[in-house]
Amino acid sequence: MVGTTLTEIRQHIEALASADGDYYLVCGRTGDRPVPAETARFENRGTARAAARATEQYRAALRRYDPRLPYYDLIVCQDNGPLHRPRDVDGNGESADRAASASERARSVDAPDHRLLVEFCHRVAAAVFETLSEKGYDDVESAVMDAYFDLAETVSDPDELCLRLLESMATELDQRLSPAEQADVVADAATRYSPVEPSAEPVVSTFRLLRTCGLLGAYTCRPTSIDRQAETRSLTVEMTDYALSPQNGRLPVLPVVVELYRRRPEWPPSRLHADDVDDGWRVTLVLASDADPDGLTTATIRSDP
Repeated sequence: MVGTTLTEIRQHIEALASADGDYYLVCGRTGDRPVPAETARFENRGTARAAARATEQYRAALRRYDPRLPYYDLIVCQDNGPLHRPRDVDGNGESADRAASASERARSVDAPDHRLLVEFCHRVAAAVFETLSEKGYDDVESAVMDAYFDLAETVSDPDELCLRLLESMATELDQRLSPAEQADVVADAATRYSPVEPSAEPVVSTFRLLRTCGLLGAYTCRPTSIDRQAETRSLTVEMTDYALSPQNGRLPVLPVVVELYRRRPEWPPSRLHADDVDDGWRVTLVLASDADPDGLTTATIRSDP
């Protein structure tokens, strides 16, 4: 045992990692690289094996929150060059595209791998659970767990269940935390798994990832408007086949906001609202460098768009 909490175990894995290591962890059955070691590299096989044990411990701890978290048969691999790299399940979408063949890229667009969606949901949920635990929001953590276990009794499909977990988590955060507390939790959660390069177009890169993971279908981003006096940027995204359902008149957007924080933390979303359109949702986002947030885990659904 290297620790008792998700945070302690993840920090142990990070301490074992080496930026220029040749070894990495992968599932021998599926080729997936599991949370929380999905992008980690290690300098030798022994260190990688220690990381594999810690990764299994982390995922066992995470099953306290989601008993249906996928099991992986972890093996240690040595990097033999770009042609032999496994599929990266973390992603910003770009490294996975470079490693895949043209046919694999086509399949990922037309029919997203459900494993990507499950791992993405669990990665976001784990980061939020870690944050709630570390910041002492025990009542919120317990409420999410109670709602999730109620759902687990009636939902048999694991893909659907991981989506319901994100829905209940977003709703409980919205109902039990102030907007400022929500922003604090989301900002912290965004730092708890593999970093991505800051993006000049954080919204586009966020929705590209969400599409790759299968959380939504098609999307289009409208041009950004800038209010220089208020120091805000506003834009609208139209999306189809969004996998999260409205809850109490609000649209869960927790994974969207976490990913936006990862890409441009100095320009985080400050408020969101959604319009129910014929073929999906129209989501309006306001990004601000310095503004009071107005609820970030769910978006108000406007009745008259």
